[in-house]
Amino acid sequence: MRIPYFPGCTLCTKAKGFDTSARASARALGIELVELPQWNCCGATFPLATDNLLALVAPTRILLEAQRQGERLATLCSICYNVLKRTNRLLRENEEKREKINLFIEEEYKGEVRVLHLLEILRDEVGFEKLKERVEKRLEGLKVAPYYGCLLLRPQGEIGLDDPDDPTILHDLLRSLGCEVVDFPFKTECCGSYLAVSSAAVTTELSYNILSSALREGAEVVVTSCPLCQFNLDYRQERMRKEHSGFSFIPILYFTQLLGIALGLDSGDYGFEKHYIDPRPLLAEKNLIAT
Repeated sequence: MRIPYFPGCTLCTKAKGFDTSARASARALGIELVELPQWNCCGATFPLATDNLLALVAPTRILLEAQRQGERLATLCSICYNVLKRTNRLLRENEEKREKINLFIEEEYKGEVRVLHLLEILRDEVGFEKLKERVEKRLEGLKVAPYYGCLLLRPQGEIGLDDPDDPTILHDLLRSLGCEVVDFPFKTECCGSYLAVSSAAVTTELSYNILSSALREGAEVVVTSCPLCQFNLDYRQERMRKEHSGFSFIPILYFTQLLGIALGLDSGDYGFEKHYIDPRPLLAEKNLIAT
């Protein structure tokens, strides 16, 4: 199975471990993520005012490039997925705006590409039961809290990946890998997102609320699919400890990193050394990676 793939900016820089673990895991499952020959940044946000058509040009160019390669487009970053899927829907359903954007880019795109997150490919095409059979190293004894954040699920009418209030897709994936899944109340709360740039204090507090909720439920690891969420939850922990007595550090991983380990793949290039809270001691203690 070959699927055109948009990695996005962050997966080529700060979140490279997300990209490498995803490609390796997909390959092991018979899926080749074929990077688009030409791509640009998606814009990183879907415009609040959709009459701001210039903000939709960048994601439209990506979708157009995907159309040249096939009928589908896979992506990993929750933000990229949100922007591309919502742009695609607007172009498909709003003829007036579609015509204006096509006129500007001097190309013809009608919103026909299917935008897919790797999670839904694993759920709908591989199947979690089939995935369970492919696991080489079951992650038993590892208590993992799945964190969805905002953009992977919302707005429901435009994204439609899972129930935005009570999602299960990450839960089900982790169970198929053998993890002990830890549900927690803040699994869909916002981490602060881009407030990390303008208000570190707000982002720190919002991220603390999420992590302290997961820790209270017994989590040893938090898993996400958003590089910005991973950064906010990971990077802010030193400050959380200074401001909140008794706070314990907890590693923040991408779901593909655990997937790769479970499939028995070499995790040496998954970028663990770039995490602020190093997950390797815990993973080694659980006999999931070599020391």
